[in-house]
Amino acid sequence: MSALTATVAPLRRPFVPLVRADLLKLRRNRAMVATAAAMTIGATIVPYGVLALLHAFNPTHHGPAGGVANLGHGAGVLALFGSVAAVIVGAAAGAADLGNGVFRELVVTGRSRVALFASRIPGGLAFLAPLVAVAFTIMAAATVGLAGSLAAPTVWLLAKTGLWLVLELAFYFVIALGLASVIGSRAQTIGILLAWRLAVTPILVSIHALGVGRDAVPGAALERIAPQTLGEYVRQSGAVPMSMMAAVATVLLWTAFAVGLGAWRTATRDA
Repeated sequence: MSALTATVAPLRRPFVPLVRADLLKLRRNRAMVATAAAMTIGATIVPYGVLALLHAFNPTHHGPAGGVANLGHGAGVLALFGSVAAVIVGAAAGAADLGNGVFRELVVTGRSRVALFASRIPGGLAFLAPLVAVAFTIMAAATVGLAGSLAAPTVWLLAKTGLWLVLELAFYFVIALGLASVIGSRAQTIGILLAWRLAVTPILVSIHALGVGRDAVPGAALERIAPQTLGEYVRQSGAVPMSMMAAVATVLLWTAFAVGLGAWRTATRDA
């Protein structure tokens, strides 16, 4: 074993148990597991199940449940409900230790406060990843297997859609984590971000007088990053003319701000 490996290994080992502990804390919350599963897997099964039944009983008036168009509709539904699930999980990950009164106990063990915050990111994403994977697998199978006479989505389009959904949910998880770490309240974090996601964002992007200022709205940026083929189906807040580079920069800046603010507050909070 080289000297570099010997130096890095002790630094890496303490962080991995923190990640596992954060993941375990989320999994033990059965109510949250059920809620997140309903808003990801359930939000995928129900629409395609209804469309399949409608087509089966009345194929003349209702088309197949699959195809590119229904992939777009399904991705829009999963992005909407999945982002709500991501906010709930992120708020829980950021404020649970404070709410349960164990933050002080974690600090007095001598662990780095920044590490305590940082471990919640992979821990929370590891919690969300299987749910998103199952939901997207169902979506992909339905849109291809139930396409019928419609054009089925290509593998490339499915891949881009999956990556975009992962980006959407991961973004809202990180934003919720950072905000919850700052204000220390799960309920307030959920309320603020759901209002922002569902009400404030559509209002802001609809105000054309804001001009390029609308580029700073993360919801508009995420919709711009969505696969172009699905743009009209996944758009919830209206089209904002912005470049792909501006959209990516907006998402990265918001993410960096949330992570930095959350880490700073965790490091400076009184134990």
